[in-house]
Amino acid sequence: MTKVLFVAAEAVPFVKTGGLADVAGSLPKELNRCGMDVRVVLPKYKNIPERYTAAMDFVGSIIVPVSWREKYCGIYRLQHENITYYFIDNEEYFGRDGLYGYWDDGERFAFFCRAVLEMLPAIEFFPQVLHCHDWHTALVNVFLRTFYKRLPKYRPIRTLFTIHNLRYQGVFPKTVLTDVLGLGWQHFTVKFLEFYDQVNYMKGGIVAADLISTVSETYAREIQYPFFGEQLDGLLRERQFDLEGIINGIDYEVYDPATDPQVFATYDLDTINKKEENKLRLQELLDLPVKRTTPMIAIVSRLVGPKGLDLIAHVLDELLAYEDAQFVVLGTGEEQYENLFQYASWKYPAKLSANIFFDDKLAHQIYAASDIFLMPSLYEPCGIGQLIALRYGTVPIVRETGGLKDTVRSFNRYTGEGNGFSFSHYNAHDMLYTIRRAVRIYHDKPMWQKVVKNAMTSDYSWQHSAKQYIGLYQRLEKEEL
Repeated sequence: MTKVLFVAAEAVPFVKTGGLADVAGSLPKELNRCGMDVRVVLPKYKNIPERYTAAMDFVGSIIVPVSWREKYCGIYRLQHENITYYFIDNEEYFGRDGLYGYWDDGERFAFFCRAVLEMLPAIEFFPQVLHCHDWHTALVNVFLRTFYKRLPKYRPIRTLFTIHNLRYQGVFPKTVLTDVLGLGWQHFTVKFLEFYDQVNYMKGGIVAADLISTVSETYAREIQYPFFGEQLDGLLRERQFDLEGIINGIDYEVYDPATDPQVFATYDLDTINKKEENKLRLQELLDLPVKRTTPMIAIVSRLVGPKGLDLIAHVLDELLAYEDAQFVVLGTGEEQYENLFQYASWKYPAKLSANIFFDDKLAHQIYAASDIFLMPSLYEPCGIGQLIALRYGTVPIVRETGGLKDTVRSFNRYTGEGNGFSFSHYNAHDMLYTIRRAVRIYHDKPMWQKVVKNAMTSDYSWQHSAKQYIGLYQRLEKEEL
């Protein structure tokens, strides 16, 4: 049985800021169902709900070096949904509100990465594969190579590093090299950690990893070019034969319109007419005109530029003034986009509901109620929203980039193939044309039912992707040390 330790900065149901948490919370379950021994390690944040912290067992404590510092590290264990989770405890670093954004994040996550390697003897679990996710865990690969590979128990360990979003790299002043990481200046080279006279954690994680993956096939190709490569495209081209794109899945038990306790009315493909009840109830809840024949278009997203909101801003007034459609927005983010939707809601109260907060229950209700899901991203490594929308029979409109291109196939009215609508250029009027095309087909009920059926029968559970990850683990085990 292959032993794998997932190292992540967040995972549902404990803490979440984005799609990384969904992956770290759901992929291990599928891998274990396939016969793997996959465990997960996370920081023990203050934000973790008490119902979980109260159920944790204290394993023990160790001292972790952070360069010249010696820091306390408590180790906790929790069995949840047949997965073993470990939590790294240090009040100084993790006893704070929120997860990221502190001045000492470089030190906090350096401690976490070093603690992961130091704790292995204490938990009596030496994995064959350390599977690390994004920049917060990249130093596990660096420390394993520089400090631990000479030790017999650590020598066989192989590393897989998954890039969820290349934009966020963990770049810090070069003084962290010696003062925080405890590494010599011989590692401050363009081939390793140096990045424009700073230290780049993600770069180090990529260089030190045995294999690299990212969260869609298209994104794996895109990041080898300057526009998407965030100044690491040269390194990724150099390692292209060690880089594989594997599309994310979603937890089909959590996101199941047939059993979802958070929606107004449950339904499946055979009872798809019940989806309309969700729409009518949501219209009532959000003070929109209750109209069963008006298409409802949803935006559930972080309200930030890369999500394509500039395109929406450019044509929103035109959409609301002239299209017979309702828009429901849920999310928070940059002030300019929050203000955009709040102003539009004030100007067109019968056309747009702006919910500038995040609420998981409302998100489920919106996915179940809406007819169309709009996701015109500038770039999107994988995307979770369109996968949930497909599961709920809410037809996605996306721009053809990253995981959106890999999961949404544009509907062809002549062949009946395709599970959504898409456009390729980052252009507001291309998006507007695509929205209008989708709305026209929405009013052709037999054809719309075909699109919805194609959406709901698309399979983006973890089964296929888990097998691809297992293939990478097996490849790592076979490689000569």
